Amino acid sequence: MDRITDICVMQNLKIGWIGLGKMGIPMAEQLLKAKYLLSVYNRSKDKEAALKTMGAQTASAPSALMATCDIVFLMVSDDEAVSQIFKAEDGLLADESTGKIIINMSTVSPGISREMAALCEGKGNFYLDAPVSGSVKQAETGTLVIMAGGNEEAFEKVKPVFEKLGKLSMLVGANGAGNSTKLAINSLLAIHAQGLAETVLFAQANHINPEDLLTLISNSAIGTVFGKIKGDAIIADNYSAAFALKHIVKDLRLAKAEGLSSPLAAAAFTTFQNAETEYGDEDIIAVLKALKVEN
Repeated sequence: MDRITDICVMQNLKIGWIGLGKMGIPMAEQLLKAKYLLSVYNRSKDKEAALKTMGAQTASAPSALMATCDIVFLMVSDDEAVSQIFKAEDGLLADESTGKIIINMSTVSPGISREMAALCEGKGNFYLDAPVSGSVKQAETGTLVIMAGGNEEAFEKVKPVFEKLGKLSMLVGANGAGNSTKLAINSLLAIHAQGLAETVLFAQANHINPEDLLTLISNSAIGTVFGKIKGDAIIADNYSAAFALKHIVKDLRLAKAEGLSSPLAAAAFTTFQNAETEYGDEDIIAVLKALKVEN
């Protein structure tokens, strides 16, 4: 563990970032604002441009980040993308460096994290699965919630970096535990989204103004930040994806594979899966439109 101590107290900590999607870009920006030395890699090179203007360096491949950085973050779409980043000819594992910390913030299966953690350990490196709760707004303001699985000492050493990305970071268990926690939270997210949509549709059917209803909900004991944000989207008829509906289908599918079979979660999975074909690229709350058509 001496190497972990060395890299994390360095004044000029070098951080690599892989994955510049809707979440990855604002999260990487938070690290630049915190004055970290940041290098980025993304398959679509046009997405690197804005970060370059802020001072980020770019890398030719994941292996190049592994060679030159102390910590490497991933924020990508799914298990397949994770596997490719690690195992490709120019992937992270192609480099022979040791003592590095790889932090996978993607929402993926616990199984892929356990597999990658074992491969990293075999090469003398450390892996944390550290998915986040929150959307683009929280990424832009550094107020995400981070749930991590993996080595406790590695977690403690990177916690100061996590503090630039989120308002709370917590180690919840061994490798894979962070992913399991995220799937549990996103299962509740799906249930909340469907419940909110059904509530608005019921009120409308009974001639209640949705704006009045949502104001009352927001000021009641059952009001939530999620309900306020998605309620505002419903009122504005704005279904542009902050968190795309197709992603909750993926997450529910992963949760189901891990054993989630409760009545509410099963109903949500069916609803969102049926909505995916038409509304998959819209926001999660576009489930309201799918339910409206059904009714």
